[in-house]
Amino acid sequence: MTFSVTAIDAQGTRRMFTREAASADALRAALKGEGLVVIAAVPSGTASDVSSSARSAVGGFGLRPMTAFDVEMGLRQLSAMLKSGVALLAALETVADQASSVRARRTWSRVAKRVMSGSPFAQALEAEGRRFGEIAIRLAEVGERSGELEHALRRAADQLESRRALRMAVVNALVYPILAVVMAVAVSTYLVLAVIPKLADFLRAGGAALPAVTQALMDVSGWIGANGLKALGALALAVAAWWVVRLAGKGRDLEDAFLLRLPVTGRILRLSNTALFARAMQIMTESGVTLIDALATAGRLLANRRCRRRVLAARERVVRGETLAAALRDAREFLPMLRRMVAVGEVTGALPETFGETARFHEMLLAVAVKRFGMLIEPVMIVITGGIVGFVYVAFFVALFAIAGTA
Repeated sequence: MTFSVTAIDAQGTRRMFTREAASADALRAALKGEGLVVIAAVPSGTASDVSSSARSAVGGFGLRPMTAFDVEMGLRQLSAMLKSGVALLAALETVADQASSVRARRTWSRVAKRVMSGSPFAQALEAEGRRFGEIAIRLAEVGERSGELEHALRRAADQLESRRALRMAVVNALVYPILAVVMAVAVSTYLVLAVIPKLADFLRAGGAALPAVTQALMDVSGWIGANGLKALGALALAVAAWWVVRLAGKGRDLEDAFLLRLPVTGRILRLSNTALFARAMQIMTESGVTLIDALATAGRLLANRRCRRRVLAARERVVRGETLAAALRDAREFLPMLRRMVAVGEVTGALPETFGETARFHEMLLAVAVKRFGMLIEPVMIVITGGIVGFVYVAFFVALFAIAGTA
């Protein structure tokens, strides 16, 4: 049987030719042995186009945006199909078919159309902007050149999973305290605006002098009633001013530096950035990305600008001929173990492995730190919320006893 083949060679050049083979699977296996990445292999005379099911998937309106989880699952699916011998174009059609949202289907269909029109897979991903991320694009580029695209995509999915796990760990540590603060503010607002004014009217009707604790509560309630809107306006102006300063590069740098120096949350952020950087470097260097390119990509992954700037500065020093360990010597934004492990990895020639060990260790520390933070903040928020409500009740009953004593 004669097949029309579209493939990419080790230099990244797209090649189109015909080849005789007993079956499509046998053809793909033979071409893979020659170092070619098969994009499409169809019998001569058969239309090679995006399937009708993929075309129909791009219709309609997308309500849910394409998430990092959608990208991760798509990359894993592509890796599994490529490993099994499915051609790249057919695999992309299948991913578009099985995408969980309309926007994800549209995105994968656009990637398939670009590949079908002659674009390399990495360029087809890059044309979607930041949707697939720097690491996935760089790994796809390396995978196309090496003929190991399925392994590169699996590693890209692993990186996205690791990053998602780190983010969820930090978010989970902050969800309860934020909810507790919101509940405390809501309860306090209700007491001040609804309960305390009625309590004040009731106590004044008794004609007795109010105890000091009750009078203090009334004074606070009265001040908030008279100046609450002004206070909210001042708070809104302060937030707006902070946001304007934050938009400036210097303001954001100062904020990020301040966050890293906080007693408890600062350590969590340093652990998170260390683990994220080490994991990204491990995945990229294992996949064949050069150290210079890996540093540039890993630096852009870090949300904290102080950490990002430190990595990019280290990259420039490595370009000038320094070792990575020396370039990270002053990187106080990361935990000290990182630069020491990097020094060992450079000496032994096992830099990807040391990055992996560093990432695993700091991911474990991050999980412990997050758990301890939750255990620490929970009783604090209970005490604060209970103290607010308890103060109101104490003030109320002290006043009742005072009125009863004068009756």
